[in-house]
Amino acid sequence: MHYGYVGLGNLGAACAGCLVRAGFDVTVTDLDRARAEPLVAAGAKWADGAAAVAGAADHVITCLPSPAVTARVLDEIGPAMRKGATWIEMSTLGRDEVLHFASVAAGHGIRMLELPVTGGVHLAARGEITMLPGGDADLVELHRPALEAMGKRIFHMGPLGSSAIIKVITNMLAFIHLKACAEALMLARRGGLDLGQAWHAIAASSGTSFVHETEGALILNGSYDIAFSIDLALKDLGFAMQFGKEFGVPLELAALTQQTYVAARAAYGGEAQSPMIAKLLEDLLGTDLRAPGFPARLE
Repeated sequence: MHYGYVGLGNLGAACAGCLVRAGFDVTVTDLDRARAEPLVAAGAKWADGAAAVAGAADHVITCLPSPAVTARVLDEIGPAMRKGATWIEMSTLGRDEVLHFASVAAGHGIRMLELPVTGGVHLAARGEITMLPGGDADLVELHRPALEAMGKRIFHMGPLGSSAIIKVITNMLAFIHLKACAEALMLARRGGLDLGQAWHAIAASSGTSFVHETEGALILNGSYDIAFSIDLALKDLGFAMQFGKEFGVPLELAALTQQTYVAARAAYGGEAQSPMIAKLLEDLLGTDLRAPGFPARLE
Protein backbone atom coordinates (compact mmCIF):
# COMPACT_ATOMS: atom_id res chain seq x y z
CA MET A 1 0.00 0.00 0.00
CA HIS A 2 1.32 3.42 -1.00
CA TYR A 3 0.93 6.16 1.61
CA GLY A 4 1.41 9.87 1.15
CA TYR A 5 2.59 11.77 4.21
CA VAL A 6 2.09 15.53 4.55
CA GLY A 7 3.69 17.34 7.48
CA LEU A 8 7.15 16.35 8.69
CA GLY A 9 7.44 18.07 12.03
CA ASN A 10 8.84 16.21 15.02
CA LEU A 11 5.97 13.72 15.18
CA GLY A 12 5.25 13.45 11.48
CA ALA A 13 8.84 12.74 10.52
CA ALA A 14 9.07 10.04 13.19
CA CYS A 15 5.88 8.29 12.09
CA ALA A 16 6.70 8.56 8.39
CA GLY A 17 10.10 7.07 9.17
CA CYS A 18 8.44 4.07 10.81
CA LEU A 19 6.41 3.44 7.66
CA VAL A 20 9.52 3.61 5.48
CA ARG A 21 11.43 1.21 7.75
CA ALA A 22 8.49 -1.21 7.69
CA GLY A 23 8.71 -1.38 3.90
CA PHE A 24 5.74 0.74 2.89
CA ASP A 25 5.91 2.82 -0.26
CA VAL A 26 5.84 6.37 1.10
CA THR A 27 5.76 9.74 -0.67
CA VAL A 28 6.34 12.77 1.55
CA THR A 29 6.15 16.55 1.48
CA ASP A 30 6.62 19.49 3.82
CA LEU A 31 7.04 23.24 3.54
CA ASP A 32 10.66 22.67 4.57
CA ARG A 33 12.22 20.16 2.19
CA ALA A 34 15.21 19.69 4.50
CA ARG A 35 12.94 17.82 6.91
CA ALA A 36 12.35 15.18 4.25
CA GLU A 37 16.00 14.54 3.42
CA PRO A 38 16.56 11.75 6.01
CA LEU A 39 13.34 10.05 4.87
CA VAL A 40 14.26 10.27 1.21
CA ALA A 41 17.69 8.88 2.04
CA ALA A 42 15.95 5.97 3.74
CA GLY A 43 13.76 5.22 0.72
CA ALA A 44 10.81 7.63 0.71
CA LYS A 45 9.90 9.64 -2.39
CA TRP A 46 9.57 13.42 -2.42
CA ALA A 47 6.66 15.31 -4.01
CA ASP A 48 6.34 19.05 -4.50
CA GLY A 49 3.25 19.85 -2.47
CA ALA A 50 0.30 18.16 -0.85
CA ALA A 51 -1.71 17.81 -4.07
CA ALA A 52 1.18 16.00 -5.74
CA VAL A 53 1.39 13.61 -2.78
CA ALA A 54 -2.33 12.96 -2.95
CA GLY A 55 -2.18 12.24 -6.67
CA ALA A 56 0.65 9.76 -6.27
CA ALA A 57 -0.51 7.73 -3.23
CA ASP A 58 -3.29 5.27 -2.47
CA HIS A 59 -4.05 7.00 0.84
CA VAL A 60 -2.83 10.19 2.52
CA ILE A 61 -1.71 10.82 6.11
CA THR A 62 -1.45 14.35 7.47
CA CYS A 63 0.21 15.55 10.67
CA LEU A 64 -0.20 19.31 10.95
CA PRO A 65 0.17 22.04 13.57
CA SER A 66 -3.31 23.59 13.63
CA PRO A 67 -6.90 23.20 12.36
CA ALA A 68 -6.34 26.15 10.01
CA VAL A 69 -3.43 24.35 8.35
CA THR A 70 -5.46 21.14 8.18
CA ALA A 71 -8.22 23.03 6.35
CA ARG A 72 -5.77 24.42 3.80
CA VAL A 73 -4.14 21.05 3.18
CA LEU A 74 -7.51 19.32 2.83
CA ASP A 75 -8.44 21.84 0.14
CA GLU A 76 -5.31 20.73 -1.72
CA ILE A 77 -5.48 16.97 -1.28
CA GLY A 78 -9.27 16.48 -1.52
CA PRO A 79 -9.62 17.03 -5.29
CA ALA A 80 -6.42 15.09 -6.02
CA MET A 81 -7.12 11.91 -4.03
CA ARG A 82 -8.63 8.83 -5.57
CA LYS A 83 -12.33 8.22 -4.93
CA GLY A 84 -12.77 5.85 -2.01
CA ALA A 85 -9.29 6.56 -0.66
CA THR A 86 -8.66 7.22 3.03
CA TRP A 87 -7.45 10.45 4.56
CA ILE A 88 -5.77 9.70 7.89
CA GLU A 89 -5.48 12.85 10.02
CA MET A 90 -3.02 12.64 12.92
CA SER A 91 -3.28 16.25 14.10
CA THR A 92 -4.90 17.18 17.41
CA LEU A 93 -8.30 18.63 16.54
CA GLY A 94 -11.55 19.48 18.25
CA ARG A 95 -14.43 17.05 17.78
CA ASP A 96 -16.50 19.53 15.75
CA GLU A 97 -13.54 20.19 13.50
CA VAL A 98 -13.08 16.46 12.89
CA LEU A 99 -16.73 16.10 11.91
CA HIS A 100 -16.57 19.16 9.65
CA PHE A 101 -13.42 17.95 7.93
CA ALA A 102 -14.94 14.49 7.46
CA SER A 103 -17.92 16.10 5.73
CA VAL A 104 -15.64 18.09 3.43
CA ALA A 105 -13.65 14.94 2.63
CA ALA A 106 -16.85 13.03 1.88
CA GLY A 107 -17.71 15.70 -0.65
CA HIS A 108 -14.56 14.70 -2.50
CA GLY A 109 -15.47 11.01 -2.30
CA ILE A 110 -12.84 10.19 0.33
CA ARG A 111 -13.19 8.74 3.83
CA MET A 112 -11.56 10.12 6.95
CA LEU A 113 -9.90 8.29 9.81
CA GLU A 114 -8.77 10.43 12.75
CA LEU A 115 -5.56 9.17 14.31
CA PRO A 116 -4.25 11.23 17.22
CA VAL A 117 -1.38 9.66 19.14
CA THR A 118 0.01 9.94 22.64
CA GLY A 119 3.25 9.09 24.39
CA GLY A 120 5.81 11.53 23.02
CA VAL A 121 8.06 11.94 20.00
CA HIS A 122 10.72 9.65 21.47
CA LEU A 123 8.25 6.74 21.41
CA ALA A 124 7.07 7.69 17.92
CA ALA A 125 10.65 7.46 16.67
CA ARG A 126 10.80 3.88 17.98
CA GLY A 127 7.40 2.92 16.56
CA GLU A 128 6.06 2.52 20.10
CA ILE A 129 3.65 5.43 20.42
CA THR A 130 0.01 4.78 21.39
CA MET A 131 -2.44 5.26 18.52
CA LEU A 132 -6.06 6.34 19.05
CA PRO A 133 -7.96 5.84 15.78
CA GLY A 134 -11.52 7.06 15.42
CA GLY A 135 -13.83 6.27 12.52
CA ASP A 136 -15.30 3.26 10.76
CA ALA A 137 -14.01 -0.10 11.99
CA ASP A 138 -13.30 -1.33 8.46
CA LEU A 139 -10.89 1.55 7.91
CA VAL A 140 -9.06 0.75 11.13
CA GLU A 141 -8.62 -2.84 9.93
CA LEU A 142 -7.63 -1.78 6.42
CA HIS A 143 -4.83 0.38 7.77
CA ARG A 144 -3.91 -1.73 10.78
CA PRO A 145 -0.58 -2.86 9.27
CA ALA A 146 0.45 0.79 8.91
CA LEU A 147 -0.82 1.62 12.40
CA GLU A 148 1.16 -1.28 13.84
CA ALA A 149 4.27 -0.05 12.02
CA MET A 150 3.91 3.36 13.64
CA GLY A 151 2.60 2.42 17.08
CA LYS A 152 2.81 -0.20 19.79
CA ARG A 153 -0.73 -0.03 21.17
CA ILE A 154 -3.86 0.76 19.19
CA PHE A 155 -7.21 1.69 20.75
CA HIS A 156 -10.16 2.18 18.38
CA MET A 157 -12.09 4.83 20.29
CA GLY A 158 -15.33 4.69 18.28
CA PRO A 159 -16.88 6.85 15.55
CA LEU A 160 -15.29 10.00 14.20
CA GLY A 161 -14.93 12.61 16.91
CA SER A 162 -14.34 10.11 19.71
CA SER A 163 -10.57 10.20 19.38
CA ALA A 164 -10.52 13.98 19.51
CA ILE A 165 -12.01 13.81 23.00
CA ILE A 166 -9.65 11.16 24.41
CA LYS A 167 -6.60 12.85 22.88
CA VAL A 168 -7.46 16.13 24.57
CA ILE A 169 -8.03 14.27 27.84
CA THR A 170 -4.63 12.57 27.71
CA ASN A 171 -2.84 15.82 26.89
CA MET A 172 -4.72 17.69 29.62
CA LEU A 173 -3.59 15.11 32.15
CA ALA A 174 0.01 15.32 30.91
CA PHE A 175 0.11 19.10 31.35
CA ILE A 176 -1.43 18.89 34.83
CA HIS A 177 1.09 16.19 35.76
CA LEU A 178 3.92 18.37 34.47
CA LYS A 179 2.87 21.27 36.69
CA ALA A 180 2.63 18.91 39.67
CA CYS A 181 6.02 17.39 38.83
CA ALA A 182 7.69 20.82 38.80
CA GLU A 183 6.20 21.70 42.17
CA ALA A 184 7.22 18.35 43.67
CA LEU A 185 10.81 18.66 42.44
CA MET A 186 11.02 22.17 43.80
CA LEU A 187 9.79 20.97 47.21
CA ALA A 188 12.56 18.36 47.19
CA ARG A 189 15.18 20.90 46.14
CA ARG A 190 14.21 23.53 48.70
CA GLY A 191 13.93 20.82 51.34
CA GLY A 192 17.62 20.07 50.90
CA LEU A 193 17.28 16.65 49.26
CA ASP A 194 19.59 15.23 46.64
CA LEU A 195 17.42 16.05 43.62
CA GLY A 196 18.50 13.09 41.51
CA GLN A 197 17.82 10.69 44.36
CA ALA A 198 14.47 12.37 44.97
CA TRP A 199 13.54 11.89 41.29
CA HIS A 200 14.33 8.17 41.53
CA ALA A 201 12.39 7.83 44.78
CA ILE A 202 9.32 9.48 43.25
CA ALA A 203 9.64 7.28 40.16
CA ALA A 204 9.50 4.21 42.42
CA SER A 205 6.57 5.53 44.45
CA SER A 206 2.79 5.65 44.24
CA GLY A 207 3.16 9.30 43.21
CA THR A 208 4.99 8.64 39.98
CA SER A 209 3.67 9.39 36.51
CA PHE A 210 4.76 8.92 32.92
CA VAL A 211 5.41 12.66 32.79
CA HIS A 212 7.62 12.58 35.88
CA GLU A 213 9.68 9.73 34.44
CA THR A 214 10.13 11.44 31.03
CA GLU A 215 9.71 15.21 31.10
CA GLY A 216 10.85 15.37 34.72
CA ALA A 217 14.23 14.03 33.64
CA LEU A 218 14.52 16.77 31.01
CA ILE A 219 13.78 19.41 33.63
CA LEU A 220 16.63 18.09 35.77
CA ASN A 221 18.93 18.19 32.75
CA GLY A 222 17.89 21.77 32.01
CA SER A 223 17.19 21.18 28.33
CA TYR A 224 13.39 20.94 28.80
CA ASP A 225 13.49 19.56 25.24
CA ILE A 226 10.44 17.35 24.79
CA ALA A 227 9.88 18.58 21.18
CA PHE A 228 6.50 20.06 22.12
CA SER A 229 5.92 23.78 22.40
CA ILE A 230 4.05 26.00 24.84
CA ASP A 231 1.78 27.15 22.01
CA LEU A 232 0.80 23.55 21.23
CA ALA A 233 0.08 22.93 24.91
CA LEU A 234 -2.15 26.00 25.04
CA LYS A 235 -3.98 24.87 21.92
CA ASP A 236 -4.76 21.50 23.51
CA LEU A 237 -5.72 23.03 26.86
CA GLY A 238 -8.07 25.32 24.97
CA PHE A 239 -9.77 22.26 23.49
CA ALA A 240 -10.06 20.76 26.98
CA MET A 241 -11.70 23.87 28.38
CA GLN A 242 -14.16 23.91 25.47
CA PHE A 243 -15.11 20.29 26.18
CA GLY A 244 -15.50 21.11 29.87
CA LYS A 245 -17.94 23.87 29.03
CA GLU A 246 -19.83 21.71 26.52
CA PHE A 247 -20.12 18.68 28.78
CA GLY A 248 -20.73 20.63 31.99
CA VAL A 249 -17.56 19.44 33.73
CA PRO A 250 -15.64 21.95 35.92
CA LEU A 251 -11.96 21.61 35.04
CA GLU A 252 -10.32 23.45 37.90
CA LEU A 253 -6.86 21.90 37.61
CA ALA A 254 -6.87 22.28 33.85
CA ALA A 255 -7.80 25.95 34.19
CA LEU A 256 -4.96 26.59 36.65
CA THR A 257 -2.52 24.76 34.41
CA GLN A 258 -3.70 26.75 31.40
CA GLN A 259 -2.89 29.98 33.24
CA THR A 260 0.57 28.66 34.07
CA TYR A 261 1.18 28.07 30.37
CA VAL A 262 -0.09 31.55 29.54
CA ALA A 263 2.49 32.93 31.97
CA ALA A 264 5.21 30.73 30.47
CA ARG A 265 4.40 31.97 26.97
CA ALA A 266 4.65 35.56 28.18
CA ALA A 267 8.02 34.80 29.78
CA TYR A 268 9.68 32.57 27.17
CA GLY A 269 7.60 32.73 23.98
CA GLY A 270 5.18 30.31 22.40
CA GLU A 271 7.87 28.29 20.65
CA ALA A 272 9.61 27.48 23.95
CA GLN A 273 9.46 23.89 25.19
CA SER A 274 6.35 23.04 27.24
CA PRO A 275 8.31 21.74 30.29
CA MET A 276 9.59 25.28 30.72
CA ILE A 277 6.59 25.91 32.96
CA ALA A 278 9.00 24.49 35.58
CA LYS A 279 11.40 27.33 34.81
CA LEU A 280 8.72 29.80 35.89
CA LEU A 281 9.02 28.33 39.38
CA GLU A 282 12.80 28.24 39.18
CA ASP A 283 12.93 31.91 38.18
CA LEU A 284 10.40 32.95 40.81
CA LEU A 285 12.33 31.27 43.61
CA GLY A 286 15.84 31.81 42.26
CA THR A 287 16.42 28.06 42.61
CA ASP A 288 17.38 25.77 39.75
CA LEU A 289 16.27 22.17 39.39
CA ARG A 290 19.48 20.73 37.94
CA ALA A 291 20.87 17.32 38.80
CA PRO A 292 23.67 15.36 37.08
CA GLY A 293 23.12 12.25 35.01
CA PHE A 294 19.84 13.15 33.29
CA PRO A 295 19.39 13.24 29.48
CA ALA A 296 18.94 16.30 27.27
CA ARG A 297 16.61 14.36 24.96
CA LEU A 298 14.59 11.19 25.38
CA GLU A 299 15.69 8.27 23.24
